[in-house]
Amino acid sequence: MNSPERSKDEPVLSVRSLGKRYGSREALRDVSFAAHAGEMLAVIGPNGAGKTTLLSILAGVQAPNSGSVSRTAGEIGWVPQQPALYSKLSVAENLRLFARLERVGDPDAVLARMLAQTGLAERADERVETLSGGNQQRVNVALGLLGDPPTILLDEPSSALDPAQRERLWEFIAALAARGTSVVFSTHVVAEAARYARRVLVLDEGSLLFDGAPEELVREGGGGEDFERAFVSFLRTRGRA
Repeated sequence: MNSPERSKDEPVLSVRSLGKRYGSREALRDVSFAAHAGEMLAVIGPNGAGKTTLLSILAGVQAPNSGSVSRTAGEIGWVPQQPALYSKLSVAENLRLFARLERVGDPDAVLARMLAQTGLAERADERVETLSGGNQQRVNVALGLLGDPPTILLDEPSSALDPAQRERLWEFIAALAARGTSVVFSTHVVAEAARYARRVLVLDEGSLLFDGAPEELVREGGGGEDFERAFVSFLRTRGRA
């Protein structure tokens, strides 16, 4: 488990002036922010805003053209939108296999820890293909946690889940943050950002337009108590929607 001495005000991830180009298109432009221990940080924005590009650079999947990330990819857990699971293998077999691929010190100990942490111990011997979408996503998140990283990145973690499955998944993710893990997630369901995140980053056309608490975005957007309406209004006032 993460060290209990880690301060929730201590930056565990610093991103400075990230830039990414694909030919003539700028996917990210001078993006800087910090994430803290125990913090849930949401990345929101329209389609094509640069959310997945940002997370994939932080995860080491691709390299930026400029800027820096304070942590190496091996210190950051990565959970892509599509589960990276072997459906014919059991939960335990998947976790043990990936623990060995990640070369963790004691795969059996890590397996036991992850089964306990995800609440899937009773399903350890069940094949992944028989699990509900919510439980499959729990296993997917577990893969990102095998190395006990201080920060985990989640790309649209609840996109394929029904409301009950989403609720259980977010309870699990919130518990990770409560134990000190820094959680950075992207979502198209902006209500999730308002409900679960302590801070929100708004990206559009590769630029970081906002970094602050959800309540601050509501005030800036003038949406009353409706976060989604405030978010759309915020983009419109900047000529982005």
